[in-house]
Amino acid sequence: MSYAAGVAQIGLVIAGAPVVLGVMRQVRARAEGRAGAGIWQPWRDLRKQLAKQSITPEGTTLVFAFAPAILAGTTLLIAAVAPLVATGSPLDGAADLFAVVGLLLLGTVALTLAGLDTGTAFGGMGASRETVIAALVEPTILLSVFALSVPAGSSNLGALVANTLDHPSRVASPAGLLAAAALVIVIIAETGRLPVDNPATHLELTMVHEAMVLEYAGPRLALIEWASAMRLTVLLALLANLFLPWGIAGAVPSVPAVVVGVLAIAVKVTVLAVALAAAEVFIAKLRLFRVPELLAGSFLLALLAVTAANFFAPHG
Repeated sequence: MSYAAGVAQIGLVIAGAPVVLGVMRQVRARAEGRAGAGIWQPWRDLRKQLAKQSITPEGTTLVFAFAPAILAGTTLLIAAVAPLVATGSPLDGAADLFAVVGLLLLGTVALTLAGLDTGTAFGGMGASRETVIAALVEPTILLSVFALSVPAGSSNLGALVANTLDHPSRVASPAGLLAAAALVIVIIAETGRLPVDNPATHLELTMVHEAMVLEYAGPRLALIEWASAMRLTVLLALLANLFLPWGIAGAVPSVPAVVVGVLAIAVKVTVLAVALAAAEVFIAKLRLFRVPELLAGSFLLALLAVTAANFFAPHG
């Protein structure tokens, strides 16, 4: 049944990621006094983009053409190996912290190179900004999750989730709280949400992600937007399961356990998405030069989490 759990979580991410994005947009719209387009609008946008013709700017190389596929492929691979529905999957051995962070970075680098490949001013500007953010985000993800791996004695994500299930009190420890705070900040930065980036703006002087994808259209743009929604969903699911893993199936799950795991992760991701969207209503975008200060603060939180984890680690 581990294969069924793996298929279930991949299918859940593929089908549910646009819905998660739609829920967040709808929450923001309601909080701002607007009717909103509905939670299914991202799916309608994807269908519209898939029916259009792709455009390849003159002078671009294979980097521009293959970047959307690399971004989507790395995200799907993370969804396949991460403990979202069950702690054990057929690819559980690849669910190492460093491998997952490397896959995240690979997708980011692919999109950054695509922005540079267009040769436009906005593409280069967005790529340079994204590189600065990634240089601060990826080490913070490593440190914050590493703080959880100290008491678990493993950097495997499935083992970390299983350890939290066995020792739930460690979530409320100083290391757990500091790591959770750092992870929330870097997930916001990694997925281009407020206050780091505003996904709803097209103002050239402030956008980061949108600046890199301005030259994309049609199916390639649809793939990028789909992959971005899947990345947000996967990171929210990992955040939920690392600190609140209750409901997740075990290493050898049964059919009922897989069903419960699917329902549990769907509820947890929805709650986190609603909370994030509601918070964005009251948050203004930071000035670009203040973003490194925020991310440096999250890195310090992660470093403190690792220090606290070593101080309070159980000794046997």
